[in-house]
Amino acid sequence: MQMHLQQGVARVQSYMEVVSRVVLAFVLALAGGAISAVAAISHRRLCDMISFAAGTLLGVTLFSLLPEISQNLAVPHVLIGLGSGYLVFMLISRYVFHVCPACAASHFDEATTHRFNEIASAMIIALGLHSTLDGIAVVLGEGPKMASGFELSLLVAICVHKVPEGLALCALLLAAGLPRGTALLWVAAVESTTLLGGAIGIWIAPQGIWLDMILAHVGGGFVFLAIHAVFGELSRHNSKRVYASFSAGILLIGALDLVLHHYLR
Repeated sequence: MQMHLQQGVARVQSYMEVVSRVVLAFVLALAGGAISAVAAISHRRLCDMISFAAGTLLGVTLFSLLPEISQNLAVPHVLIGLGSGYLVFMLISRYVFHVCPACAASHFDEATTHRFNEIASAMIIALGLHSTLDGIAVVLGEGPKMASGFELSLLVAICVHKVPEGLALCALLLAAGLPRGTALLWVAAVESTTLLGGAIGIWIAPQGIWLDMILAHVGGGFVFLAIHAVFGELSRHNSKRVYASFSAGILLIGALDLVLHHYLR
């Protein structure tokens, strides 16, 4: 009986740790929105943050996610997973709405903000799907079969991405004429789907090849977000500045992954 009790306590602690990480990602997005609401962030500064965050997403895909899933998936399965994630985000961005406000910040021109009431529903659907995937990724990255350090590097990449995401979303809402309080409520509502994604990840708890396939799908989405963000910023800003921030994000995850594998192996 004592053994069962200890196992139950350990399980609860594990769930609480997972939930706390999902909540952290949500809070950081909300914090980004709050910063945007109370302080004017220049587009150049936002560009630096967006490019850096995009680099972390690509970095975690290259240095952490792909090596992890490649241990259990054949190359065709990896490519299918990556391709499906990329394709889903590409189709949503093309036919619904930009799937990530941070990645598409340079596309939010004056006409877009003035048409906010027309695009609000599409925006909620697209950004909600994006944030749901973020929550699922945080949970699945902490699976018992994952290598030490993988979950942390994934969490860092998602959390780094969440801050400029909240900043860009709130900036769009403010430009559309919404009051600060209302804009923050919108940010909280949209980003709360991160919590929904966490709950879904805990509920489905895939095992074996399905876990790796879902993570490959997540990686494909990350690749789309990274590429979309960089090309979006290159269209408006100095290429050296964009590439420097983007490279810094990749290097951060690469260095973090090396350190974690050295000390946690």
